[in-house]
Amino acid sequence: MKDQWKRNAVVATVLLFVCAAVYLNWRYAGNVAEDAAPTGQQEEEQGGSTKVLGDATLVGGVPTIAADQGESPEAPQAPAASSYFDTARLSRQQSRDNALSLLREAAEQENAEQTAIDDANRAIQTLAGYTMLESQIESLVVAKGYADCVAFMGENSISVVVSAAEDGLQTEDVAKITDIVLSETDYRADQIKIMEAE
Repeated sequence: MKDQWKRNAVVATVLLFVCAAVYLNWRYAGNVAEDAAPTGQQEEEQGGSTKVLGDATLVGGVPTIAADQGESPEAPQAPAASSYFDTARLSRQQSRDNALSLLREAAEQENAEQTAIDDANRAIQTLAGYTMLESQIESLVVAKGYADCVAFMGENSISVVVSAAEDGLQTEDVAKITDIVLSETDYRADQIKIMEAE
């Protein structure tokens, strides 16, 4: 009985840490896009900085490696919003991969109780379902005419970040996206958060 309690406590702790990691990665991905590159005025105040071969620079939330000091200033760079969406998807996928790895390890332990194995398998199925539904929601939102979208599903809420038009996210945009989420998931309207990427 005591061993079963310990194993259940370990599985619950692992799940708690996995959920915390997913949340922190999601929050970090949002902050990276906001804090990514200094403004032109800040660059002028800093004076000309020298690039060294192999120096990493954070541009639009994605680290890039400088090829050499003779880098052409006309080199096209992806817009910050697009970089945010790419970074957010990558971060979400890495978090899920880490969580799935931990859950599989917990389920494959030699002395694991059946309840712990069942809990780990249910969590794996839940994460797989989140991945599929997030992809469907993102595709449907883009099909409605938005440039890009990323969705983050959790147990009690979903956050949808969209790249809206120049005039910003309007009431009708929120209604369209909410309708998509309601039709694809079991969330209630008060569990849906819709944000515009800046």
